Amino acid sequence: MAARPPIYLYTDGASSGNPGPGGWGAVLCCGNYRKELSGGYSLTTNNRMELMAVIQGLECIRWRPAVVHVVSDSSYVVKAYNENWILKWRRTGFAKVKNPDLWMRLDALVQSMSVTFHWVKGHAGHPENERCDAMAVAAGAGAVAAGVILPADPGYVPEQ
Repeated sequence: MAARPPIYLYTDGASSGNPGPGGWGAVLCCGNYRKELSGGYSLTTNNRMELMAVIQGLECIRWRPAVVHVVSDSSYVVKAYNENWILKWRRTGFAKVKNPDLWMRLDALVQSMSVTFHWVKGHAGHPENERCDAMAVAAGAGAVAAGVILPADPGYVPEQ
């Protein structure tokens, strides 16, 4: 059986206010295949949406082991893996990290595949990053402006 080609997952998250209405966008590319995904919440944060974009993209991948290149403008997400912050967070059971629900969900996905994280500067003309940003904004603040009632982010907890 021939090796499957690598998958490129481009992601972005956005919120209007932090917290505020927010959205995420993801583009999956594999060979000639391209899939776009997005979603939004009524009250969330930018970092939660950055994480959600990666999670939703990885959850769409059905084969294992998959080789995935995640391309994100989120230093928060990329550095967690490239600078090994995730190792400490795992050891502490994600006890002292913000958004532990999403980090645990993302980390389980990452451990089931061969995932490499790449950082790209946001709003710098990268076509897929710009597309993800447009989808994230449309799914969050854009949807609210159009009168769409967005669901609550079930894991968002306001800071005390």
